[in-house]
Amino acid sequence: MAPPPSFLYQHQIDYTEDSRLKIINNDIGKMLQQQVKQAIAAKSSLSIHAGNSKKFYGNKVAGTPLDISNHTGVIDYDPTELCITVRAGTRLSELQELLAEQQQILPFEPPLYTPNATIGGAIAAGIAGPRRAYTGSIRDAILGVQVINGDGEIVNFGGQVMKNVAGYDLSRLMVRSQGTLGVILSVSIRLLPKPAHNLTISFDATQQQGLDFFQKLRTQQHPITATVWFDQKAYVRLSASTKTLENSRKQIQGKLDPDAEDFWQEIRDQRHHFFGRTDKPLWRLSLPPATEQIARIDDNILIEWGGAQRWVNSNMPANIIHSIAQTKDGFATLFRGELPETPRFSTLADPLMQLHQHLKQKMDPHGIFNPGRIYEKL
Repeated sequence: MAPPPSFLYQHQIDYTEDSRLKIINNDIGKMLQQQVKQAIAAKSSLSIHAGNSKKFYGNKVAGTPLDISNHTGVIDYDPTELCITVRAGTRLSELQELLAEQQQILPFEPPLYTPNATIGGAIAAGIAGPRRAYTGSIRDAILGVQVINGDGEIVNFGGQVMKNVAGYDLSRLMVRSQGTLGVILSVSIRLLPKPAHNLTISFDATQQQGLDFFQKLRTQQHPITATVWFDQKAYVRLSASTKTLENSRKQIQGKLDPDAEDFWQEIRDQRHHFFGRTDKPLWRLSLPPATEQIARIDDNILIEWGGAQRWVNSNMPANIIHSIAQTKDGFATLFRGELPETPRFSTLADPLMQLHQHLKQKMDPHGIFNPGRIYEKL
């Protein structure tokens, strides 16, 4: 029997074929569930992965590999509802190709670090692209998930359309959980119509001038979908109808960038040459957008999200970087690179760490899912 395709349109194939494909994919889900139950019985940990495109992100996990990359396919997609339900092992590239046919996009513009990047990995890591600050985060787009919990049960959280999501939504806990709370089997996501047109304006600016300009833009009615400052230059992407873009173009002075699409893909996927350095660790600083230039940080910096996300290549001691971020009411993450005995994520205050520990205990009582991926005690 030929393997099932990675995608299926339930409304475009006959009932018999649809049922056969669903049974095959359901068998994969049951196989994953059985592996979880075996790990519980053996009291052994699991290292959950699919495309492994973000294996650099977070602490290394020792455990038996649990590969969900074969659990693929669209479960339900009605373009008129602007939502889709898809299995977690589905490749992002294929999902985006499918959405493009219907002139729709994922609001959070997830990065494709490798061709094997999956939607489940995007949800678990919670890493979004340039559009995130203007059209919403991954949490904002999640409608529901199906997971294998720490007791080996397949459970559903949330719904498949916006009107069915009410109350405390446990599905959003899966975002940025790094696989520590359960095995994501499928996810329902809110979509957006693809913008009719895009336009990018760039101009020379010092770092502080760029930050000031981004703050000014926040008070104006422009269809902004991305901003970047790097190497004494500011970039602004606008997405809307031709008429709306013309009006904004009259108010924002600068140079039109004809290669903007390639530029934003390089930023999204971190293929821009700024991210290519290997001589220094790469830090991500999450700060209030209005934070001014930080003089103590190395000059090698790239700024996104109107100032809220700042990437820094630096050999500065980790405790100093964390301290700088905290004094600015933000936090720092060691995104890439290795520093001995250095936590990748900011240390939590005791009450918050206790809350995380209680949540981990409830969701994963046997402690088998990606132990230590985020914090040593989780």
